[in-house]
Amino acid sequence: MRHLAEVCTRLDELEAGGESFDRLAVLLAAWFHDAVYDGQPGAEERSARWAESALPEAGVPATVATEVGRLVRMTETHRPADDDPDGCALSDADLAILAAAPQRYAEYATAIREEYAHVADDAFREGRAAILADLLAKPHLFHTAHARERWEATARANVAAELGRLRA
Repeated sequence: MRHLAEVCTRLDELEAGGESFDRLAVLLAAWFHDAVYDGQPGAEERSARWAESALPEAGVPATVATEVGRLVRMTETHRPADDDPDGCALSDADLAILAAAPQRYAEYATAIREEYAHVADDAFREGRAAILADLLAKPHLFHTAHARERWEATARANVAAELGRLRA
């Protein structure tokens, strides 16, 4: 719930900072993007299918439910197209934790390890390091101008520091 609240707060910040996106679809996608959160492969796909099934039953138009499913699937890679304002906003809000203050970032990193407690230490370090290295290899962690300006430098520093600890 904490992560969801943080993502929603970051979406508000993006919107207040001038970023345009379909607020309903992106907020619903934020709610569903970690609906299945079990540390197993395919969690995003299962979350997306759940959204696509549950939302129309709750009266959400099918077109919105389809967009929510697409956005949830995008959170597996956090690589939306440049001309995808909904995907860019959701990806940035979801990854904004990377730009958190040091204590909050440490709590986040600890929670990630706890989520994968079933994975051996060496395998976890290797897998997490690969994910972090992949993030750092991207030209930008964030896709919106607002996030790049305000979050990019701190996020890169946090990710590089964690990667260094994992590789030590």
